[in-house]
Amino acid sequence: MDPEAIVERVWPGRDAKVEPLGGGITNRNFRVEVGDESFVLRIGGEDTELLGIDRTAEHVASLAAAELGLAPDVVAFVEPGGYLVTRFAEGQVGEVDVAQVGAALARLHGGPAVASRFDSFRVVEAYRAIAEERGVPIPSAYAAAGELAARIEERRRGAPLCFCHNDLLNANFIAERGRLWIVDWEYAGMGDPYFDLGNFAVNHELDTDGERILLDAYGGGDPETLTLMRFMSDFREAMWGVVQQAISTLDFDFRAYADEHFARLERTAADSRFRAALA
Repeated sequence: MDPEAIVERVWPGRDAKVEPLGGGITNRNFRVEVGDESFVLRIGGEDTELLGIDRTAEHVASLAAAELGLAPDVVAFVEPGGYLVTRFAEGQVGEVDVAQVGAALARLHGGPAVASRFDSFRVVEAYRAIAEERGVPIPSAYAAAGELAARIEERRRGAPLCFCHNDLLNANFIAERGRLWIVDWEYAGMGDPYFDLGNFAVNHELDTDGERILLDAYGGGDPETLTLMRFMSDFREAMWGVVQQAISTLDFDFRAYADEHFARLERTAADSRFRAALA
């Protein structure tokens, strides 16, 4: 749907300036200026339900995160398209303070339960099935990664489920005058809190000192489990890149993206810390 048409539905008869925001590789995002206020309009990409994205669940998670003070306020949810409008967060994209993130994740994981579920072990399997159905070759690295994932899953069986973000890429953080915003809640749901911790740690290439700072600010935690979930974060990201080759219409090299994350998970698996954690 045309962004101007969506804006007219949210602000009928108002003068609005709409301009695209760069950076996303799943959706189309626009900055909307109405009077002296700024907003973000999210238009979901084609077939994103195949990535496990439910726009109604994203809306609920965004509302819950805003209530926790972690995400910008939700202004509108336009159905049936599932277009989300939030306040625009002024600030520096991708600027993170590790201790601040640890404290924010503690608040998030102590937040309310939501109906949606995120299970990284099932996600990689679902992505494989969708890619195979659509004729995308499964990388040879999948088999070995799947064997290690099964061992990690056994270690995490029975882990408590918490409200999690599950997509803590650098671009999903905005620093605004000492405040940290987390955006893009489309994969949020009840999940293993260590997936969030590992996801943040590996995407920001934290070393052991950085992981210690993260866990200390979080209120404590097990560095071995964090190491294991760093692996699962990259496995999910790699298979996300594989399934995107089947469904995305964006001009982006998803094959290289998948290869990059398979290579990183293999480096993680070869590290002595990972081997000790899995023993």
